[in-house]
Amino acid sequence: MAIRGRRILQLGRKHIGELYVLGSLVPKNNPQWKGPWDCAEFASWLVFQAAGGLYGCESNSADPGSADAFTGFWARDVERLGVRISVEQAARTPGAAILRNPQPGAVGHIVISDGRGGTVEAHSTKAGVIASTISGRRWDAGILIPGIEYSEGADQDIENPKVVIYRLTQPHMKGPAVREIQRKLKEKKFMAGRIDGDFGPNTHAAVVSFQASRGFLVDGEVGPTTARALGVKLPNARDLPRRR
Repeated sequence: MAIRGRRILQLGRKHIGELYVLGSLVPKNNPQWKGPWDCAEFASWLVFQAAGGLYGCESNSADPGSADAFTGFWARDVERLGVRISVEQAARTPGAAILRNPQPGAVGHIVISDGRGGTVEAHSTKAGVIASTISGRRWDAGILIPGIEYSEGADQDIENPKVVIYRLTQPHMKGPAVREIQRKLKEKKFMAGRIDGDFGPNTHAAVVSFQASRGFLVDGEVGPTTARALGVKLPNARDLPRRR
């Protein structure tokens, strides 16, 4: 019998409302597991339960009861094993995964598409497992898992973030908004050192610490949720092209 991507989505929806704990190790071969989860463990557990194989784990040939999943391993596997697709294609494909790559010292994020522009995801300590949306968030890749049959629905109108999302990049992001982020982090005693308007490793580490303290997704990126909690207004990103 064909294994369909929609099965991953159906399984995921049954766990909405369950607990998130960053770094949780989930036995992928335990169909009765009810949490805690983190995002990569949740996604890898769903794939194993649907298809009977490991994906996105440190070793995909390890014991499924102790295999460690991580967004970095998902990023590795999409290059070696999976099929990379656009975020737009993933948004119209039930069961496709959508990935934000991890940065040093932080986690990335991975969600399962509902094929209608929405997600099922293990989000954060504060939110737990939720249904959310793809639009208005920053992503790096859509992913199809080998051996799973996917069917695409209608095109979804997926928008880029409405504000500039500050994060550790090469070259570094700089400017007055970064200076304000640093000032607020210093004010809240999460950052030492100079306020120089350069989003480098020290600012990144301070953002990670702040996010962890609030139970947010610990991705080191200052998007709307983190900015609001810091009391920072992010610049508008009207110059970024709109996804369709």
